[in-house]
Amino acid sequence: MKALGIEGTAWSLSVAVVDENDVIAIAENPYIPKEGGIHPREASQHHSEHIAELIASVFSKVKPDEIDVVAFSQGPGMGGCLRVVATAARTIALKLNKPLVGVNHCLAHVEVGRWKTKAKNPVSLYVSGGNSQVIARRGNRYRVFGETLDIGIGNALDKLARYMGLKHPGGPKIEELAKKGRKYYELPYVVKGMDFSFSGLVTAAQKLYDEGVRKEDVAFSFQETAFAMLTEVTERALAYLDLDEVLLVGGVGANERLQEMLKTMCEDRDAKFFAPPKRLMGDNGAMIAYLGLLMYKHGYETPVEKSTIKPDFRIEEVVVNWD
Repeated sequence: MKALGIEGTAWSLSVAVVDENDVIAIAENPYIPKEGGIHPREASQHHSEHIAELIASVFSKVKPDEIDVVAFSQGPGMGGCLRVVATAARTIALKLNKPLVGVNHCLAHVEVGRWKTKAKNPVSLYVSGGNSQVIARRGNRYRVFGETLDIGIGNALDKLARYMGLKHPGGPKIEELAKKGRKYYELPYVVKGMDFSFSGLVTAAQKLYDEGVRKEDVAFSFQETAFAMLTEVTERALAYLDLDEVLLVGGVGANERLQEMLKTMCEDRDAKFFAPPKRLMGDNGAMIAYLGLLMYKHGYETPVEKSTIKPDFRIEEVVVNWD
């Protein structure tokens, strides 16, 4: 079976086709703001202008009649962007007379990670622009055991990068600066139970920069503090749930330092560490297509009249009836 997936919850726009074994075709065109952060209206306009060409690109590699199911990111995400994606998916499904499946974006990150790493029942650390959560399955649902109380780690990195004059996306630029850092400056370490907070950390790092501290040292200090917070909560969930696997997913998961810290923690606990290929870390159509295929094979289908977007769609809302 083959599934077409369309992703466009925020700045990434991606269309892909997968089967049970691998990614067959993928086309991407991310929205990059000229300055500042992501503007929701501009992002949705970008998606509406470029989605047709991405679909055409994928269909130049896979014949439309080979598609068995059409999947789209139903949420969470920016309303305008989600509407563009949902409209395109409905149109294709109706045109090809194929079933439609709306999927949870966060769950897609977790399941594509499990698919490509063969992790069985991990504690997942999901880190992206708008989301930072520690997730694990309990019964027939995934549960969030810890999450950010304000902004996601990706948005925090982007916010600090913009303050230091770096363009979007800021995460990779902060990572490169941090590799050249020589001195650690103490910053607010905010872990409250199983949750964490990044806004105060960003403000403190900005203050360091204003005081003349080198960009490299600001980036290094920020990363070390933020990633230690994420690692601590992940370790606590691992112990509490008595599990022995950690899966790192989401765009920020591509950060080498975060991976290193989690690997060290897992080694200390005799746990296994997993991370999918870098190309599947960030938001992408392949993860949407794979989850859509998985759900369809297990009896899920979204009637067109019920395919409305869900900007605040929580992973706990999805009933999971697959292993």
